[in-house]
Amino acid sequence: MPNGQWYPPEWPARIRALDSGELTAVTPRRAATVMLLRDDPSEPGAVGPCVHMLRRRTSMAFAGGAYAYPGGGVDPRDDDHLVGWAGPSLETWAGRLGVATPAEAQAVVCAAVRETYEEAGVLLAGPSADTVVSDTTGADWEADREALVARDLSFAGFLDRRGLVLRSDLLAAWARWITPAFEPRRYDTWFFVAVLPEGQRTRNVSTEADRTVWIRPGDAADGYDRGELLMMPPTVATLRALRPYGTASKALEAADSQSLVPVLAEARMEGDELVLSWPGHDEFTKHVPAAGGSTAPAADDGTDGSPA
Repeated sequence: MPNGQWYPPEWPARIRALDSGELTAVTPRRAATVMLLRDDPSEPGAVGPCVHMLRRRTSMAFAGGAYAYPGGGVDPRDDDHLVGWAGPSLETWAGRLGVATPAEAQAVVCAAVRETYEEAGVLLAGPSADTVVSDTTGADWEADREALVARDLSFAGFLDRRGLVLRSDLLAAWARWITPAFEPRRYDTWFFVAVLPEGQRTRNVSTEADRTVWIRPGDAADGYDRGELLMMPPTVATLRALRPYGTASKALEAADSQSLVPVLAEARMEGDELVLSWPGHDEFTKHVPAAGGSTAPAADDGTDGSPA
């Protein structure tokens, strides 16, 4: 039975076009996505937390119908405006994320927290370094969330206006994947893990999703293996990595031991086959007949903000 790996049929043509020089690789955009975890309140004592996932609308140009985590591109406006900050220093975050400056680190972490708020209604921020907003469901909060989605408001500006401190101690970096060079929409994406703050709840507020679920990572990975849930390789790999942890807090604690070496797909010719692989993740390797045209597909219009 085939699994649920997302594999666009145009990829072989794009790979051949890149190899022949007909296609030029675009520069990846910085992005962030968050694996939001909670221990299942309906099953006290159950082993393993649940992760919040959304299913991308089938009409989406990128990974339509695939299950993913809340996420999206970095807003450059969050690089150059210092925000209220709690948790590890920006210098510590820059070292962990592998970026050159504290400002870049702030922008990546801001993207993770902003996208979790935009797409799940969960805000990892509070009025002080040891508090978290307890309710974001009011009309005024919703107006701000919609302004963030529309990019009428930067996340740094939102935090300032609300007098909030970003709780960087509530999330941790888990992995880093870069979209293959032959894709028209490319992202350099940091995957974070976070625990749902007490008192907050997720909402299906993403304009890009038609369904959201809380599901145990192992169950989601099993659904992918059976071909029932469509996913991209980074999603499956991170689900498998979360599977061993018995609680949400233990997964968060384990984040520092995870490698942030970027994973980038490689394409090569082996005889009459084109081989597509992700280093360190053999399960995603694809063998594709090399026959066929190499006309470069149309250029990306840049409208999709997906992170991976």
